[in-house]
Amino acid sequence: MIAISTYGSPVVVNTWPFVDATSAAWRSLLESADPKSAALNAVEQGCSKCENDQCDFTVGYGGSPDEDGDTTLDAMIMSGKDMHVGSVCNLQHVKDAISTARLVMDHSTHTTLSGLQATAFAQEMGMMLTNLSTPASSSAFYSWKEARCQPNFRCHVSPKAAESCGPYKPNGANQLYAHSANGHEGHSSVSSTWPSRQDHDTIAMVAIDAKGNIAAGASSNGASHKVPGRIGDACVAGGAAYADNDVGGCGSTGDGDLHLRFQPCYQVVESMRQGATPKQAAEDAIQRIVKHYPLYVGALFAVNKDGNHAGACHGWTFQYAFQDNTLTAPQVVTVQPVKRQDCTSQHDRQCTKLKVKPTV
Repeated sequence: MIAISTYGSPVVVNTWPFVDATSAAWRSLLESADPKSAALNAVEQGCSKCENDQCDFTVGYGGSPDEDGDTTLDAMIMSGKDMHVGSVCNLQHVKDAISTARLVMDHSTHTTLSGLQATAFAQEMGMMLTNLSTPASSSAFYSWKEARCQPNFRCHVSPKAAESCGPYKPNGANQLYAHSANGHEGHSSVSSTWPSRQDHDTIAMVAIDAKGNIAAGASSNGASHKVPGRIGDACVAGGAAYADNDVGGCGSTGDGDLHLRFQPCYQVVESMRQGATPKQAAEDAIQRIVKHYPLYVGALFAVNKDGNHAGACHGWTFQYAFQDNTLTAPQVVTVQPVKRQDCTSQHDRQCTKLKVKPTV
């Protein structure tokens, strides 16, 4: 389904049917006291709503404990007007990840801060420190430990990651090469059971204000039982979200490790710049990943500067929410997964119909 907003009107689009977040962003977009920052404020408010509500327990505090049982947060926010970005990766002890990312944007010339240094910056900027774990996240961690730490993200290690909690050591060279020839253990290249909505998710959001300014952002607590220190696409511009006033924006969700390799939202915006529709750009970005990882699980939405939007997904059925001035409440769009299309030749019909350069 492709939904069309009235030309020149504000619009908010975000991953999943997180309609309370959509409504919060929409209200901010209409009520912003500073028209120059309306789109950015809307994205911050919308993602903050999801963080506070612990959307699916995969956004905000109290979810997705890592191997040590700790919850850490990734978030980013981007202005399509001037291409400014602020982000925090592996943020600890601070609940307000998207607002901390906004502080990085507004009060430093850096793009990204990470770990405890990001926490120190947030505290310096007035953020309160708190414990990100909850009884629910602690219970999930202990249940995982009792299940011999299954599933996990280790590979090419001894003892076998599929049978043990470690501590691990790397396999010998011969074993490593043998595993490499057969693909990545435990990764979505060979496993279709991860990620799920319960294991990992992201709110990614794009807002376009009445003046045509576009902002994008994302927030996530990452993959459940991740290796400590792992960061995902939610804190990387082009991975989970991207915006450009001249073209449009994009938001993604799913396998953040693969998104870091392919930068699907950057790809979507560049494809639209070359003339692709939102639907064509979204499907093309998904196919570029699926070509190399056939069991990839993920999704994204694309919205152009005129407010036209569409989604694409693989490995699951995807939903996204949007609101514009033709609606009295957010509407949810359901997107069915695409089938893999090998796109290796510029003369391939499946490639040429996209009217964008094929993957080579």
